[in-house]
Amino acid sequence: MATIASNFNLREIDNTDDIPGRRAPLITGNQSYASVTDIVCRVAEDPQPMLWYILFGFSSLTAVMFLSLIGFLILKGVGIWGNMNPVFWAWPIVNFVFWVGIAHAGTLISAILFLFRQNWRTSINRAAEAMTIFAVICAGIYPGIHVGRAWLAFWLLPYPSLNLWMWPQFRSPLLWDVFAVGTYASVSLVFWYMGMIPDLATYRDRSKSPLRRMIYGLLCLGWTGSSRHWLRYEKAYTLLAAFAAPLVLSVHTVVSFDFAVSQVAGWHTTIFPPYFVAGAIFSGFAMVVTLMVPARSIYKLENLITLRHLDNMNKIILATGSLVGLAYATEFFMAWYSQNQYEYFTFFNRAFGPYWWAYWTMVTCNVISPQLFWFKKLRTSTFWMVVICIFVNIGMWFERFVITVTSLSRDFLPSSWGYFRPTMFDGLMFFGSFGVFLTLFLLFCRYLPTIAMSEVKGVMSAVSHAAHSKDGTHGQNH
Repeated sequence: MATIASNFNLREIDNTDDIPGRRAPLITGNQSYASVTDIVCRVAEDPQPMLWYILFGFSSLTAVMFLSLIGFLILKGVGIWGNMNPVFWAWPIVNFVFWVGIAHAGTLISAILFLFRQNWRTSINRAAEAMTIFAVICAGIYPGIHVGRAWLAFWLLPYPSLNLWMWPQFRSPLLWDVFAVGTYASVSLVFWYMGMIPDLATYRDRSKSPLRRMIYGLLCLGWTGSSRHWLRYEKAYTLLAAFAAPLVLSVHTVVSFDFAVSQVAGWHTTIFPPYFVAGAIFSGFAMVVTLMVPARSIYKLENLITLRHLDNMNKIILATGSLVGLAYATEFFMAWYSQNQYEYFTFFNRAFGPYWWAYWTMVTCNVISPQLFWFKKLRTSTFWMVVICIFVNIGMWFERFVITVTSLSRDFLPSSWGYFRPTMFDGLMFFGSFGVFLTLFLLFCRYLPTIAMSEVKGVMSAVSHAAHSKDGTHGQNH
């Protein structure tokens, strides 16, 4: 048994060159504990490359534009959007669901893969967790401004009031979103911060500036690296992972209830919860790959974020993309099999009606493009994986657009039919939300550890332990 366990660990986390019949290494370049610390810390310690300043300047200006448009929206009202009768839900709700979906990969990588002891998560989990927080921030903006009177958004909270009629309607799935997304954001934030504490202590110890040393010292909560600290840290991290894992399934399930509990044709379906969860993981992993490939190149992290990490994520994208394609086919089958004329018309209208261009863009990006990952050459090519993942995220936005707009634009009465046309403000605000997201991500790369050093060193320690166990077993056999 010892030999089997040792061989398994070596296959999982070997540090040597790739050998036929053995998996690619997770850490390359014969790294030591000190070299891993230097590689990760120099991202924050060294001057940032010029590309960082260019991206930060562009993204921050875009974020300022987004915040300015929110102010203009509050001043003028939601009439500046293209929302109309009968399409009262349009880009704002589409963008909300899109950003919530993007946020799913971080918790999945960090919590579920941690509980299943998947070592390949260690170099990408920190950035994925950060991406989760920033995507939830972008998502949370839209419900507040979509209510029309943003200054009364606190009505969503169950605050004590003498006017009980003003309390939230707890039977509304929109309110369920408030609690689901709020819980997800708070747990993800604590989980992300908890994992950074040992690495923040490393930043503190290496800081030459008294101000930086003081800030990192406060953030690391007096971490000393003692056995007692590690014991409590590992218990707390495991409990948070177990608590966060169900949220991966519950959050986007609740978001899908916004549509599934209604009576609108094309929405009232029980397939939405698993379909939305698979789509969220699909788009979330695509965004992680889209961000991590440029980051590993800019900061020279190729030895820690290897092609094996990216390859595994691309395999998950392929699997979830196939599930999304199955969901599309199931929707059409059930529309035909149910013999419901409204359902049948809705799905036929999606594919061949006035929004056919959006539907077939969705199918091309979400179903066809991920199938290219069956080919290992494309799955391990950084250029092609970024291109495919960008197409995936475009397709996932169009999926939410198709679900929302096509069902509403063709209501039960032909006299109320209409064609939704987004305005300039719709497009600029969606573009501006990417500015907020990218600004936060660039600040994260600049000031916080982008890779979990302690977990990467744990992988290296397991390699050393497995190697010693294997040598000892062989010696006993001889």
